[in-house]
Amino acid sequence: MRILVLGRTGYLGAHVVRRLRALPEVRVLDGGRSPGAEFGIDLAADRPERLAKTLAAAAPDAVVNCAGATGTDPVTLAEVNARGPAVLCAALREAAPAARLVHLGSAAEYGPGEPGVRVGESAATRPAAPYGATKLAGTVAVTASGLDAVVLRVGNPVGPGAPATGLPGRIAALLRAAGPDPEAVLRLGDLSAYRDFVDVRDVARAAELALTSPAPLPPVLNIGSGEAVPVRDLVHGLARRAGFRGRIEENTTAGAGSARSAAVSWQCSDITAADRCLGWRPECSLDDMIATLWVATAADGSHLL
Repeated sequence: MRILVLGRTGYLGAHVVRRLRALPEVRVLDGGRSPGAEFGIDLAADRPERLAKTLAAAAPDAVVNCAGATGTDPVTLAEVNARGPAVLCAALREAAPAARLVHLGSAAEYGPGEPGVRVGESAATRPAAPYGATKLAGTVAVTASGLDAVVLRVGNPVGPGAPATGLPGRIAALLRAAGPDPEAVLRLGDLSAYRDFVDVRDVARAAELALTSPAPLPPVLNIGSGEAVPVRDLVHGLARRAGFRGRIEENTTAGAGSARSAAVSWQCSDITAADRCLGWRPECSLDDMIATLWVATAADGSHLL
């Protein structure tokens, strides 16, 4: 089975590639732009006709799109998260219409949730910021493509290799820099928002199952823990794991924290459909995620475990 991976050098993509390469009778095709890549694909810039030629040469049985932009400007978000999937689908319809497409979406597409309620795939989507809006546009392009395609709507990924552009990776880096200094102070914004944290390795396993399942899949499947946890618990759990002896100061003043967190105080996914369709449920607890993330920062902050 030939599986083309896009975005393999990113946080999620690196874990997906690692998992796929361990499978017998699977050849992973590198669709990235890094030196040595087999196929130089740029979803933000490639024209559909050029991409179709590249896909025809690759002849994949399946494609997994892990490419995505997060903490950047709205134009880049739109180019990568919205245009990218649309161009990919157009090219696949021409060059490899029988290939299964697994696209990694985001729970941010749902927008604000109702406290105490798990959100199912049929819920209304009301993204609160450009990131969620552009990810939703990408999802619409995939689900309306007519291809054998599924979008995995991923919760907040945590685990080894978490980038410093996201909260888990940033907090781990700050704690590593602070060391055991009892005078150290971490000044953070409001940590009261609830999030559905999922281990990045569980996400990779879900992608594997979606790629290799012989059965038709629904257009969207939630991939999360199915539990909402205060962001504060993640931060303090990391501090305990780090042996942090300093002080964490949380600024709860309105406007002091992330605008997105302020707008979305609760996110929790209903993962029943992923269990039913893929036989997938998360295997890693929040403690597992925290432990492996912390260990991974000991060297260069990026190795996978």
